[in-house]
Formats: sequence, structure tokens, C-alpha cells
Amino acid sequence: MKRPLLTAAAIAIAVAAVPAGAAPDNFSEAKRLLRQHVYKDQNLSQAGDFYCGCKWQWVGKSGGKMDLASCGFQANKHVDRAARLEWEHVVPISAVGQQRQCWRNGGRQNCQRTDPVFNMMEADMHNLAPSVGAVNALRSAISYGMASGPTEPLGACTTKVATTFRVVEPRNEVKGEAARITFYMADRYNIRLSEKQQQVLMAWDRAYPVSAWELERDRRISYAMGHHNPFVTGERKWTPGYRPQGAGQAVTTRAVPARQSEAPARQVQVAARQDGPVFGNKRSGVYHLPQGCPSYSQVSTKNRVQFSTEQEALAAGFRKAGNCS
Repeated sequence: MKRPLLTAAAIAIAVAAVPAGAAPDNFSEAKRLLRQHVYKDQNLSQAGDFYCGCKWQWVGKSGGKMDLASCGFQANKHVDRAARLEWEHVVPISAVGQQRQCWRNGGRQNCQRTDPVFNMMEADMHNLAPSVGAVNALRSAISYGMASGPTEPLGACTTKVATTFRVVEPRNEVKGEAARITFYMADRYNIRLSEKQQQVLMAWDRAYPVSAWELERDRRISYAMGHHNPFVTGERKWTPGYRPQGAGQAVTTRAVPARQSEAPARQVQVAARQDGPVFGNKRSGVYHLPQGCPSYSQVSTKNRVQFSTEQEALAAGFRKAGNCS
């Protein structure tokens, strides 16, 4: 299926309101940004949702009502979620969470409270795509692969959810995209992929090259996240024996000491410009200044950690919010 190139005017309108590099602090914020600035004009496009190509109508800040007739979708399971747009983690968040200590000590909620890297992974817009809710539920945390044997009946939707051997084979139109998103997440957050997974995904990457919409999606997301998916832009290629670089983990584990080592004179100047306390968000691991940080007043009381200076927030392990000027 060919996906139309967007005009320069449409691209400009879609991203004009997004502050460059304003990476979302949490999953809810990521969904809002995706709805408003990435998929805003895609609900009636030829591409449709990720798994079935369904069109939808936007509802609220980040939700939607699927037009199941537009793609011929039908299901026998999770029918209560069939008409609902849900944001699918292409690499399941449970799969990446289980590789972190916070998950083993208390699951998703514990990770959200205690692990800034997990919050970054959960809110990573490169890993999120709109999906028919029923397919999102059927996919759950099942790995991608080539489906064989009986599959769940999904009407005209060509994504296959195998029932005997638990595997999900997305429709051909997004197989390459699914592979490149998976490579991105594995590379950025040091997520382990089995040899079998890698073989299947590398085959999809070769067979289904980057589309015009995939490139545009990456460009829009990079405007908010501050970086591209290098497996979409062609900067990197996953090959046998590829060693992940773990850049996402470096943001929180190595950036804090680097900022603490800034010149004292500059730190004094930063503190002098403050007109009120610094608010840290213990859920996301970021801090907001009273000037230049749009989300300063939006940090909820239950998640708020108050500091007298920016240096105190840095010393406590917090990082500056991405949307601060």
C-alpha cells in the first residue's frame, strides 16, 4: 500500500506548536503529543491504524473511536475494546520492564515511581502507535514473528495473532516499521532480543523498506523527542552481532554528573534567576524551574519534590525537563 507524501505546508502546521526537544515526561503526555502533533492529520489517511489500517475519529485529548467498517475489522474477543483507539507499545512495556530491577521489585507502578529510565521508555514516542483496542489486547506482550497454524479471527484485518504458537505477525504494510522500532528500542535501552527475533526482524527490515509516512512520522517525533530513530533515517543498520549503544540510559545515569560539574559561576547565575522553589517530579525524575519551564505549575502535589536551588535537584539525581527554555 502506498502512503502519500505530505505537503510542506501540512508538515509545518502539524509541528508548529511543538517545542523542539520537549520530550514527554510520562505516558499520558506522550499520548497527548502524538495525538496533537504526530497523528493529528492521519486519522482518515490511507495508512490507518498500525495493525489493521482502520480510520478513526479523535475523542478527547488522546483517544479515538475506530471506524471498523473502514477496514473490515471483526473480532470474537475483547469486543468491548474493538471500537476504541489505544496507543500500542510496539515493543511491549512489560517486556522491557521485566528486564529492569524496579519491575522485579514491584511491577509497572513501582517502575513508574522509582525508575526514570523506565518512565523514558514508557513515554518514548518512537515506540507508540495507534491501534484498534481489541488487537492491542490480543497482542498483549506476545513477540513478533511468522505466524503458523490457527489464528484469531479479525475479519479483513491481515495482522495474525497465532493461537497455538503464541506469536503476532503484523500486516505487511508495517512489518518493516515494526522491525525498525524494535531495533531502536533495543539499541537505545539495551533490551535483549533473541537470535530468532533478530533474524525475523532483519528479514522484515530488508523486505519492507522505509515508507514516506514512516520518514515523516520519525521527523515529527524527533521534533519533540530531540532525536531520530537512526534505523529509520539510515544512520544505523541492525546486523548479526549488533551491540546496542544504550544512549537512553546514558541520559539519566551519566548526564547528572556532567551537569553537576558545570562551572560554579554559571550555577550561581542560574540560581540567581530563580524566583521560587524548584519542583522535582519523583515519578518522571525531572525537575522544573519557576521560569522557562511550561510544566512548572502542572507538577502534581503527590509527585512533587521541592528544592531550594537547581543544584540541589541535580544532586538528588533529577534531570532538567526537556521543555524548559
